[in-house]
Amino acid sequence: MEFNQIETRIDEITSEEDKCCETDFDLMSISLEAEVPEALYVGMKDFIRGNKNWDQSKLISSAIANFLFQNGSDNRAVTEKYLNDIFNL
Repeated sequence: MEFNQIETRIDEITSEEDKCCETDFDLMSISLEAEVPEALYVGMKDFIRGNKNWDQSKLISSAIANFLFQNGSDNRAVTEKYLNDIFNL
């Protein structure tokens, strides 16, 4: 999937969210494929092995929510995900 296809799909999802009321961050999901440096991948695997209540999906979702929140996102679902992860809810 090329970048412009991903961008188009994100726009479609955003449009769907706007039509509907607020969406729960964990209920709606899309598949994402990304290349990451090996050091990050090893760190992620080590973290997941040591924290049985985490999985790859939860870790990536948390990292994205953290990045978006800290960079000015005002989306309520992102804020909720960020805060829930901070307080381990």
